[in-house]
Order: sequence, then C-alpha cells, then structure tokens
Amino acid sequence: MSKRDYYEVLGVSKSASQEEIKKAYRKLAIKFHPDKNPGDKDAEGKFKEAAAAYEILSNADKRSRYDRFGHAGVGSAAGAGGFGGGMTMEDIFENFGDIFGGAFGGSFGGFSGFGGYGSSRQRGRRVNKGSNLRVKVTLSLKDIAHGVNKKIKVNKYITCDACGGNGAKDSSSYSNCSTCHGAGQVTKVTSTFLGQMQTTQTCHVCGGEGKVITNKCTKCHGEGIVQDAEVISLDIPAGVAEGMQLSVSGKGNAARRGGINGDLIVLIQEEKHPDLIRDGNDLIYGLYLNFAEATLGSTVEIPTVDGKVKIKIEPGTQPGKILRLRGKGLPEVNGYGKGDLLANINVWIPKNLSKEEEKQVQQLGNSDNFQPQPTSDDKNFFEKMKNFFE
Repeated sequence: MSKRDYYEVLGVSKSASQEEIKKAYRKLAIKFHPDKNPGDKDAEGKFKEAAAAYEILSNADKRSRYDRFGHAGVGSAAGAGGFGGGMTMEDIFENFGDIFGGAFGGSFGGFSGFGGYGSSRQRGRRVNKGSNLRVKVTLSLKDIAHGVNKKIKVNKYITCDACGGNGAKDSSSYSNCSTCHGAGQVTKVTSTFLGQMQTTQTCHVCGGEGKVITNKCTKCHGEGIVQDAEVISLDIPAGVAEGMQLSVSGKGNAARRGGINGDLIVLIQEEKHPDLIRDGNDLIYGLYLNFAEATLGSTVEIPTVDGKVKIKIEPGTQPGKILRLRGKGLPEVNGYGKGDLLANINVWIPKNLSKEEEKQVQQLGNSDNFQPQPTSDDKNFFEKMKNFFE
C-alpha cells in the first residue's frame, strides 16, 4: 500500500511554517496517543503515521528532498525507512518527547496509567546509538539507468574487538552505580496541574547503564569503540537522481559501550554525460545534421546510455523537429515505466565556402523548391508573435 502524502497526514499546506507543522503534529499526537486509545490499532497506526510525517517535515533538509522526490527521496531504497518503516513507539517518544514541554511531567511518554507506554519506557534503560555518517557517491547515467552495486571504504568507529564493545578489561571490571543502585535511572515526583506525577530520568552518573567500569579496556580506553575503516557494499536502485539521499541502516558509527549503530546516509551525485542531458526521466540529445542529410534524408547514429543506435532521418527534416525514442530514457525510481530519449534536430550551416560551393548554393537558392514554405503551425506562431509585439 502506498504511503499518504505527509502534508495530507498532518493536514497542512506545502507552504506551512515550521510552527504550523509542529502544532499540527502536536494536535494529532494528543488525539491518537496509544495511552489515550488503549487497544485501538487504528489510532496507533495514525499516531505512527503522524510521527513519520513530522520527522520529515520538521527537518529542513529532509523536507526539501521530500518536496523534490516524494517518499523516494527520504525513504530507504537501500533498506532503512522512516518511523513508519522500522521505528518503535519507544523511538518516537525518545525523539519527540519534548514537543509538549513540561505539560505532562516532562515526558511525552508520561501518560503513565492510561496504557503503559509511558511506564514501560521509564523502566527501560537508555540505549546508546552511534552517530550517522554521510558519504557522496558519484554515478554515471548508465549506473542510474540499471542500478549498480558500489563498494566504498568508510572511515568510522567500530566495536572494539579487545573488549567486545563493553569498554571493560574483563568481566570483573564493573561495580554497581552508587547513585541509581544498578537501575540505570533515578525517579522523582513532581507536581503538575494534573496532580503529583512520578517521572523517571536517566542516571547522569552511569548514563543509564546501571554500572560503572572500574578497570577500563586498554585498547579503547573504556569507550568500547575504536577508529578503523570498513568496506561497505551499496545496492543503489535504478532511477535515482542528483541530490537524493539513501539510508543504509546500521552502517554508521558504532555506539559507545554497546547499543545501536548509526546509519550511513548516501548522497547521490550524477556524473556529467558527454552527450546526453537529463530532464527528469527523459534524456535529451542535440543531433546536428548537415544540409544534405536534412534535405535528402539519411541514417545516423546517436548515443544512448547503453551505446549507439541508428535512427532514420526523413527527407526534408526541419530544424527544431524532435525525434522520440520511447523507453530509451531512465526508469522511475522504485517504480514502473521509463523515460524517453529526445533527439532535437539542428541543421549545421557552414560558415566558410569555396567560390564553387557558393555558386552551387546560390543556384539552389534560386530554385522554387528551396524557397521557405511555412506550415499552418508556423503561420499561427508568427501571427501570435505579431500580436504579442503589437
């Protein structure tokens, strides 16, 4: 099933300000919050859909890509989606919990008592997440036409092989955190307009791990990650475009002392083709004919992304005529159909002629067959131009 337009999901126009987008999301999030609609799968789905829309439209860069390419520009052609694809309720609360400020005890998940989403989140420990990485990949039109597998070398943080990523020298190098007593979180009671509410925050001493390292790994110095390089295989789909970004889940930096790896963001760049110009999914080629070819007709070769093909030039072909080679363009990204190759006819007029050539051309120019014979379309065009300037 295709995704709904994100502006439609939030009920805002494409020119909506960030404040309007935030207000629209806040309204929907309150309406469809699972703790207020226990057991209602439809409300939960709309809650996630609204979060996915807000995640894109609240970010200027992602919103710009979405406006240009739609869902294909912000989704994961390489495997990772937005909130609608793989993020959980916990992730939504973690990323957008502060949108309500302190209205609900400082936690978006703090509706505890309605459905359990808030309380279950409070009992969990914070999971570290590695930072995302961004790389640029340059593709030829042939790569874009067929899709391509690219192997790139990325300098990044990886899990320390000496300690397995936990940052400790050995299993005896830990002790319980004295602040949270191993819970990873500390609890406090605050007074709100709803009455007293209990909130839980990550322990600032152990960072939510519930334990501290007493004897650190000598290779990573207790961080659990080290710098290294990794060769990553990218499967880039056909039809991508300049400026589009693909996300490869889990191929970013490793997280400190365990957790979830960041993502690898791949920015697509197009290599300029020597002969072809891209216009959406169509390709444009400027075909130059000499006077004899245009007058008498001919068979000529023109380039495509897969090599040259022969096309027939009809006698009397006029400059400006466009020959369309259907299906010789680029495919729709993650879709069906292909663009066309458009050959725009130009007739080359020589600048330097010999005396004999000048004489021959002059003789031809005196012939009735070489006098201009505008078509009805030409006459209509000239009449419109005349009216325009008058």
